[in-house]
Amino acid sequence: MPIPTLKTILKHQNQCRVIGSRFKTSSVQYVASRFRDPTFEKLMDKYKNLLKVIAIQDLILANPTNNPPSVSLDFLSRLSQKLHLNRGAASFLRKYPHIFHIFYDPNKFQTFCRLTDAAMRVSRQEAEAINASLDVVVDRLVRLLSMSTTKSLPLRAVFKVWRELGLPDDFEDSIISGNSHIFKLVDAHEPNTHILMLTDEMRDKRFVACVENWRVMECCRENSAVDRTEIRYSFKHSYPPGMRLVRDFKAKVKEWQRLPYVGPYEEMGEKKRSKAGIMGLEKRAVAIVHEFLSLTVERMVEVEKISHFRKSLAIDLNIRDLFLDHPGMFYLSTKGKRHTVFLREGYERGCLIDPNPVYNARRKLLDLVVLGRHAMLINNESREKDTLFFLEKDMKGGV
Repeated sequence: MPIPTLKTILKHQNQCRVIGSRFKTSSVQYVASRFRDPTFEKLMDKYKNLLKVIAIQDLILANPTNNPPSVSLDFLSRLSQKLHLNRGAASFLRKYPHIFHIFYDPNKFQTFCRLTDAAMRVSRQEAEAINASLDVVVDRLVRLLSMSTTKSLPLRAVFKVWRELGLPDDFEDSIISGNSHIFKLVDAHEPNTHILMLTDEMRDKRFVACVENWRVMECCRENSAVDRTEIRYSFKHSYPPGMRLVRDFKAKVKEWQRLPYVGPYEEMGEKKRSKAGIMGLEKRAVAIVHEFLSLTVERMVEVEKISHFRKSLAIDLNIRDLFLDHPGMFYLSTKGKRHTVFLREGYERGCLIDPNPVYNARRKLLDLVVLGRHAMLINNESREKDTLFFLEKDMKGGV
């Protein structure tokens, strides 16, 4: 039998959580009944404000004609509801004086907001990190297209996850047009819709899924007692402290681990409607979303964004339920009025185990968000110098 696909019941036993069998419940109840991982929940508490900061930062940087780049407070106030600034734009901006600087322009008789020197420095670091890793970015995009049954994706779907994939903001020109031997854009049947495709010479390129690297490492570890036949179709699983699994669930996970499946880069072939065929399709869907998350900069993505790829990646299941069905591989958070999924194996104590330069730059901005109004100094110039010093220490491991 596969890992159960009915909704889980969580019970309190000896002050620990126990996963039992799943019953028919609504998706809302299923989400509400999931086990909360305090480490990821704490991380999302920070991220939900970071996402708002990034949205405002993008608006500011989109006005390069202003010197320095800035937006009016009136403009941001009109967008307060869309940006989820519950107490208004001015109140939100004042919470992060290390990121935003509010000033009055006597020539325009308006109040404006710009980024502080520290925030601008972090923004430049991220842009430099992205430009230095363009080869990696191209590889990510080729891999994503290669998982599609048609080796193509709607361009609008790629736009949804451009930041998650570490693409530059001008990727349509710098990545797609700049690599015409790899990518091509064609018009879709729908108006104003474009399809991103791999060129003919790239369609037959073969890739090894990220999980395969983990399997090899597990087998090659010193004094490894791993049975190669046991791990051949397995995925790494880990559960948070306090989450105990009933014996039946463990047995079903072990059996699911042995279940053969068609990899995310392999041709799927004809769908089998037998029980074994359906179970194999479900495991293939897990392998696809696992690989998708492995390709992201921060090993995380909003569920709504990845749902735009369902049809292209031939996933016939509810993606949100798929994540909830496999709590040892994925963690779903609902913080910040959005559903965000993390690849559990990519994190340890709220940080990426294998960080990359783009992630490191973005983490600096998160550090400024967490700093909030802390270390406030009376003089703005001194405050910004103090923040830059904080970031330099952080980069050297001093914080």
